[in-house]
Amino acid sequence: MPRKPAKLRCPICKKPVKSTAPDFPFCTERCRLIDLGKWSSGSYVISSSVTDAEEPIREDPPEDPE
Repeated sequence: MPRKPAKLRCPICKKPVKSTAPDFPFCTERCRLIDLGKWSSGSYVISSSVTDAEEPIREDPPEDPE
C-alpha cells in the first residue's frame, strides 16, 4: 500500500510547499527573509539548560586519580 506524501506547509504563511521548491521549507524568498528577521530580532529563542544551583560549575577538567 503506497504512502501518501506528507502535506508540507510554509512555517510563516502556511501555504503548501513542495519539498523540491528552491526556498524549501519556505514557499518564497519573502517568507525566508521574514523568518531570518524573527531570528535576528530575538523573536525566536532557544532556551538554555537549567543547572543545579547547589552544584558549582567546574571551569577546569577533573584531575585524573592516578
